[in-house]
Amino acid sequence: MNAATRSTETCYKSPKRKTIAASLALMCFASANAHAGISDDVVKIGVLTDMGGTYADFTGQGAVVAAQMAIKDFSADGTVFGKKIEIVSADHQNKADIGAERARSWIDRDKVDVITELVTTSVALSVMDVVAQKDKIALVSGAASLPITNERCNANTVHWVYDSYGLAAGTAKAVVGAGKKNWYFIAADYAAGQAMMDGAAQVVTASGGKVVGSTKHPFPNADFSSFLLSAQASRADVIALANGGQDTITAIKQASEFGITAAGQTLVPIVLFINDVHALGLETAQGLTLTEGFYWNRDEGTRAFARRFYDQVKKMPSMAQAGVYSSVLNYLRAVQATGTDEAGAVMKHLKSTAIDDGLFKGRIRADGKFAHDMLLLEVKKPSESKEPWDYYHVRAVIPAEDAALPLSQSKCPLVTQ
Repeated sequence: MNAATRSTETCYKSPKRKTIAASLALMCFASANAHAGISDDVVKIGVLTDMGGTYADFTGQGAVVAAQMAIKDFSADGTVFGKKIEIVSADHQNKADIGAERARSWIDRDKVDVITELVTTSVALSVMDVVAQKDKIALVSGAASLPITNERCNANTVHWVYDSYGLAAGTAKAVVGAGKKNWYFIAADYAAGQAMMDGAAQVVTASGGKVVGSTKHPFPNADFSSFLLSAQASRADVIALANGGQDTITAIKQASEFGITAAGQTLVPIVLFINDVHALGLETAQGLTLTEGFYWNRDEGTRAFARRFYDQVKKMPSMAQAGVYSSVLNYLRAVQATGTDEAGAVMKHLKSTAIDDGLFKGRIRADGKFAHDMLLLEVKKPSESKEPWDYYHVRAVIPAEDAALPLSQSKCPLVTQ
């Protein structure tokens, strides 16, 4: 008999047991499990991210701040059941081996219970393997690759904000529907780049379009001239960018400098963050169509969160940073509800409970995909922006069921077909 069971039995055998309400009995049970179930008497959260590289602007230190905000909103004194909640953070440098080694060290030496953010698909996949081996949890907000919840899924991982399927399903379908059917892809030469290109190409062809060519660039990359000229020579209606962060910013700037969009071809970034639009400026970014999972200026709730974030970071939050906040907050709620930080119990609760935290609303599926609505956006003209960071028109809301790969098509072994 473990400590939680003994404590619970004591609670139930109390002389007062017959007079208390069922709700108080359940509270007694939760309390008994809580004090026995918090490993090492601390809930420790690791934010593993890109602190100074290609993706640092929309993840980085802002992701750490988002996690800190989630803890504060969950508990004013930074505890759960009287046990301290702590954050550690590190830079994985966008390298899978560094990410995996940091995850192992955190879990083995520092007793980290959950690792969040994990931008860069190769890093996310390597850390997913580590948490599965060591029975901890990964909450992925920054990486885009569909395999995270498809063929590489595991029971210890949630993909929180967006993936290549959702991004392509929104943007590609809308652009083809507008009559721009011939596509040429410029993709980063890594797993997420390939996944974004494959996902978008599938949507393009299913919608009646055609892929007329593609090329891959090294990561990171500072000169897109040869890739853009090849795309221009293809005479495709659309030049699609299957990359991210600074690579996407550089490609869009250089396309503008070469006069590619002015000549009639449409530039479509498969993944673009509000931080990228800010770096580009509305003069360059205006008219771009994109899909995101979060926009700070959508409603009063998102604005309130974003302005608190801005006070600390001096930038509005990206969808990845909003995802860190949401994932940490809901992880802590699950710890509180289950009375333990044991991975299996927490994951079971997360997958069985509807999520609605003011930023995201939906459910976590069997494959670990957090299915929620996505937003089809268009970048405003400079004259349309009413305040700093007011950059988007919301053109459509993409329902959760359309923004996630149908489970009937899933290759995840956790999904029962």
